[in-house]
Amino acid sequence: MKLYLLQHGEAHSKAQDLNRPLTTTGIADIEHVAEFLKKANVQVKLIIHSGKLRARQTAEYLSKGFIDTIEAESSNSINPSDPPEIFSRQIDSLEGDTLVVSHLPFLPRLISYLLYGDEDHLMLAFQPGSIVCLERVNDKQWMINWMIRPELLG
Repeated sequence: MKLYLLQHGEAHSKAQDLNRPLTTTGIADIEHVAEFLKKANVQVKLIIHSGKLRARQTAEYLSKGFIDTIEAESSNSINPSDPPEIFSRQIDSLEGDTLVVSHLPFLPRLISYLLYGDEDHLMLAFQPGSIVCLERVNDKQWMINWMIRPELLG
C-alpha cells in the first residue's frame, strides 16, 4: 500500500481572508503536482482532506488534474493539531493507495509516527504543495518512497 501525504497548496493568510483559500501560486503549484502524479501514473483509490477550505480546494484540484473519477472526502482526524496515532489506526481500514491532503504540523508528525513510532522524531521539511510517498512493506513497516516539492516541478 502507498500513502501519498500532501501539504495543501499555498493559502492566503488569516489577515487576508479568515477562510484561507488557495492563492494563485498555490493553485498553480497543485496543478503542477497533479500533472506530475498523472505522468508518474500514480493511481489512488481515495483522496482524503481535512475539510478546511485550503485542503478541500487542493484535493479538488488534484482530483480534476489526475483522477477525475474519485471524489475527495473529508476526515476530522487530520487537522493541524490532531494526534497522528488516531489517523494511523484508520490507515489499516483503507482499501488501497490513498492520497491525504493535510497541514503542518500534522503531516511531519504522522510520518514520524508511522516510521519511528514517535511523532516528535521529525525528519522532513514540508512547504505548501509538498508531497511524500510512503510505502508499507511487510504489512506493518513504512518506508519513504519519494518526496517532491513544487519548485522541483518547474
